[in-house]
Formats: sequence, C-alpha cells, structure tokens
Amino acid sequence: MGMNTNKRIYLVRVILVALAVAPVFWLKQFYEHFVVYLTGTVLSVVVKEQWHLVLFFILLFSAFAVPLSYRKRAKWVDYSLIGAFFVSLFIEMYGIPLTILFASKYLFTAEANLPDNVINLDFFGVGLGLDHAMAYGSVLMVLGMALIILGWWSLYRQAKKGSFARTGLYALSRNPQYLGFIFLILGWFFGWPTILTLVFSPLLIYKYYRAARSEEKDMLKQFGDEYKKYMAETPFLA
Repeated sequence: MGMNTNKRIYLVRVILVALAVAPVFWLKQFYEHFVVYLTGTVLSVVVKEQWHLVLFFILLFSAFAVPLSYRKRAKWVDYSLIGAFFVSLFIEMYGIPLTILFASKYLFTAEANLPDNVINLDFFGVGLGLDHAMAYGSVLMVLGMALIILGWWSLYRQAKKGSFARTGLYALSRNPQYLGFIFLILGWFFGWPTILTLVFSPLLIYKYYRAARSEEKDMLKQFGDEYKKYMAETPFLA
C-alpha cells in the first residue's frame, strides 16, 4: 500500500472522529431534540399527510439498496428489511406520525422546548425546518449517499474485469457501501429519533455488519491469498 493511501486512510479517520464528536458542541440542542421527539411533544409541528413526499423518499432511498447486488447475490430478506424501514419511516415522517402520536399519550412533557431551526427550506411545496440534530443527521445522510453511489460506480467498473474492487473508495475501505448505509441509518436516527428508529436502527446496522462479514468470507474463498493481502492493507470499514 502506498504512502498516499495511508495518508488518505488517516484523513478519513480524522474526519470520522470529528463527525462523532460534533454533537458535543451542541449538546443542549441535541438533548432538546431527542426529548421532544421521543416524548411526542413535537407532534404539533410535524408535517402530516404529504403523501407525495412519502412516495418520493421511499423510491429514492429504497433505490440505494440496488447497488449491493453488484457485490453478491441478492438476499431479498435483507432488502425487505431495509425497504420496510424506509416505508415505515417516511409514512411516519410525512404521512401519519404514529409513533409520535403513541408517545405523546404516555410521555408528553408540557415543559419541553422545541429546539430552534437552523435551516428552513421549501421542498415540493412543503415547508421544512431543520434543527441542529436534523442538520447533523442530514450531513450523515449526504455522506452515506455519496459512499453508496461512488462505491456502486467502482463495483460496476470492476465487475467487467472479473476481479474484486480495490481502487477508489475500495482502497480506503473494504466495505464503503455498507459504511454508507450505516451513515444513512444513523442520519435518520439523529434526525428522527422516535420509537421506530430506536428499534430499527441497531437492527439494521447489525444486519449490514453481518452482511459485510459474510461477504468477505465468500471473497476469501473465491480469491484466496490475493484477498487476504487486500484485507491486511485496507480497513474493514474505515
């Protein structure tokens, strides 16, 4: 592995550490965000019955599962799980906020303050506001989408050569697409911390971790020492 690659891996790790500690600088705002969502206090200001947004985001984010089929044979049980997560999530966010409604009946905190928005925008005719935690979650999601798309491109090119991907993002991480999905899931967890994401997020992260480990066993069987050398030089995730 070249020195430039080592430096890039180090830089990636520095960026990941910076992302991990960023919430500490807005701890109060993050705390308020989690309180109002998990207690259902935010019910009065959430977007409701915007079914065109529900459909748009379900199609958009479900499409990101497709590139994984370039790495191994599709496991439709896993795809169904991520599909169910996105369908449930966006119905909850823009259709009917069921878990927030449920939480509000039992956990509502009248004195909780809604965190201030740092970004306001209009999307498909619907006004959306992002507080600090939602903005942070959006950054994670953008990074996740970039990893998935760029990883897909590397895999697409490598598939024609009959080998495994080891250049581009795959020189910095053995599983950049799975890392991208973990970023997506964490992004939604920070942006929309409800009963739904509390249940689904750790389950999906575990599933993607297991999928990556299982896939690497298959790659070892197929490519042997060549893949062992790649594993020794390249981090599992980052």
